[in-house]
Amino acid sequence: MWSRASNKRVLQAAVGALALALLAACSSHAKRSGAPASVRPAPAVVPPPPSASTATPATSGAIGEVSPGATARPDVPPAARADFDRAVKYMRAGNATEAELGFKQVALQYPQFAAPLIDVALLQRKQGQLEQAEATLKSAVAHESGNPIAWTELGVTQRMRGEFKDAAASYERAIVVAPNYAPAWRNLGVLADLYLGDPQRALAAFEKYKALTGEEKPVNGWIAELRQRLGIKAPDASPPAPAGAAPDKAPASAPAPPAPAPESAAPANAAATQPTARAGG
Repeated sequence: MWSRASNKRVLQAAVGALALALLAACSSHAKRSGAPASVRPAPAVVPPPPSASTATPATSGAIGEVSPGATARPDVPPAARADFDRAVKYMRAGNATEAELGFKQVALQYPQFAAPLIDVALLQRKQGQLEQAEATLKSAVAHESGNPIAWTELGVTQRMRGEFKDAAASYERAIVVAPNYAPAWRNLGVLADLYLGDPQRALAAFEKYKALTGEEKPVNGWIAELRQRLGIKAPDASPPAPAGAAPDKAPASAPAPPAPAPESAAPANAAATQPTARAGG
């Protein structure tokens, strides 16, 4: 009769053989698919909607990619980049199953990077699995706390779940680790105005977003509407008149142009259109 230890060794050997077979199958499938060794998705920005995230990238962005204002991240081994880019290729092709398996494998092999987990969460969110997506993103920020994309996507997911105060805290954490990461400012502005009822906070966030990006529409209209609500006069953009020059006379009652209303909900592409894998409201 076999001992319990012998049974255990046989079982472990069988599991190991199965794992190797699965990895070999995944590898051969990747070769047949012709997935390139390096695909760098580009980030996409979605306008701020009242009921959808404002700047959700199609992917978490390239693994190890440094966002503006963020601290440098560890060097990325070539094998990790190749595996990650292959998963991104599957994601863009709509093969969610292969993409998720690929991202999870990279996350297990290189736990210091948040990008694979961000993309797993984006796939989960696209499938309506918001609770799982939030848990995955919390794991991402635990592994790489200096990743502003992970914090921003966590905020987006929390906003979608109605956890508005938690969402604000996540956006603000993204801003702390990367003060110039514009999507976090824009998402915070949408959240503060539409969900928290805090126009002062929203105005400050939108003004910072505009200063970082130079974007005019629809941010100008949102800023103008917030200033009107708060009774804040818009700054005079006209240059000062030269000394001794007579000031131009303006019409007695020139009506101000109406401020455009905030954009209506435009669904964000949870599959990230570029990688900040790199993110409203």
